[in-house]
Amino acid sequence: MTGNVNQNRIVVRGAGEMATGVIRRLLVAGYEVIALEQPSPCFVRRYVCCAEAFYQKKINIEEITAVLVNSPGEAITVSDDRAVPLLIDSAADSLSALLPLAVVDGRMLKENIDSSLDLAPIVIGLGPGFIAGQNCHAAIETNRGRELGKVFLEGHPQADTGAPSEINGVGARRVLRSPAKGVFTAKCRIADIVKAGQIIGEIAGIPISAQIDGMVRGLIHDGLTVTTDQKIGDIDPRPVRELCYRISDKADTIGRGVLEALEALKPRVNRE
Repeated sequence: MTGNVNQNRIVVRGAGEMATGVIRRLLVAGYEVIALEQPSPCFVRRYVCCAEAFYQKKINIEEITAVLVNSPGEAITVSDDRAVPLLIDSAADSLSALLPLAVVDGRMLKENIDSSLDLAPIVIGLGPGFIAGQNCHAAIETNRGRELGKVFLEGHPQADTGAPSEINGVGARRVLRSPAKGVFTAKCRIADIVKAGQIIGEIAGIPISAQIDGMVRGLIHDGLTVTTDQKIGDIDPRPVRELCYRISDKADTIGRGVLEALEALKPRVNRE
């Protein structure tokens, strides 16, 4: 397969917030990038996720333009124009047609990883659940701290802490979670300024309130079905609306780690 692959093509599984940071960094570096997603994807920071193209057909994120496509052939055509095609392909069945140099698994599954070393000449996994040499060739640290973005060519990133990172000293209280299984109904929009106690939405008739004053930086799409305790929103204590439309420093650092891993692994591929 190595001799037939497109040496400049990268496929990213997942198109949420962290994966989009990777996609942007790869595009800036000159790679052609194709994103794979599941139908009706659920993500919080919608305006910095290429997956939002599923709902809008096309979205601009900083210098990225993501476009919903219907086939691997259309994905290749769109990527030739330096846009990011979003192809709905949960099982990554299109890899045999796309023949990328590398697959980056940015789904942030954290467990039950179904990735494998034979997906492409280079397979890179983001975060917990990935073990270099077992289900990927390189794993990237996604936990905030001094090792964020670190490349593991052996071993694995830190286990999932289950604790959100702090913003202005606020951690878990800024995250909105579903109180029950059901359909989410939004009562506000991304970039709205809210007060503690204000109702942000409801699920199964149960209201979901902000725990802090701040700005709605992220909120899942109205009408999506969620599970109990699923993350459905994010309140930022900084009332700066432009933050809703910026890729985070965390996502960008992870993207830089992926680039470092690619540069480390490409010589091995060429030798083989």
